[in-house]
Amino acid sequence: MIALAAVLASLQAPLDSGVFVVRQDTVEIARESFRLLPSPAGGFTLTATTRYDRGRPVVVLAPLVAFTADSQLATLQYDVADPREPVRILGQLGRGRVTLRYLAHAIERAREFPAGAVTLVLDDSVFALYAAAAWRASPVPATLTVIYPRGARRATLTIRDLGIEATTLNRNPTTLRHVVVSGGADGAVHLWLTRDGRLLKVEIPARRVVAERAPGD
Repeated sequence: MIALAAVLASLQAPLDSGVFVVRQDTVEIARESFRLLPSPAGGFTLTATTRYDRGRPVVVLAPLVAFTADSQLATLQYDVADPREPVRILGQLGRGRVTLRYLAHAIERAREFPAGAVTLVLDDSVFALYAAAAWRASPVPATLTVIYPRGARRATLTIRDLGIEATTLNRNPTTLRHVVVSGGADGAVHLWLTRDGRLLKVEIPARRVVAERAPGD
């Protein structure tokens, strides 16, 4: 029993967790908490809760993405708490396609998208999801098939690891691993990570948005 309890505790311990402070220009517009957890099946689960409460109405975005052991999308549950149009989005990767179901106000609809060799879920307003893209980066440019569930759209993006470069984190100079994701509606998205792969900062220059780990996180 003690050994079983130890195993269960290790499975529940997060591989990473933290809080992103999201700013547009210099104004804080949201905070995002996230957890990356191992799963008994050998994959892992990423959960995030992003609360945009500096304006009205307050909107909360809460995706839960399950990944296979090789970092491929498996399933998605995404709750969009928007008083104008609340919705739950359920997704699953099948044979050659991703199926999304939208549940809102007793109405259900579905969309299907072709999958790629690597298929991920992103959202331009939920920043922890970019960690899954960064795991795929190397010095040689590669392509990703990306599904944006809220917008019900698919895109093919290019990702490249530029190595260790100088940047700032919470206004302090530092050096971090620099990954660039390009080809989407937001143009180039810059990801900054520690050497062991923890995502610390996401920059979207086209929208003047920066999400950084809270100091001391």
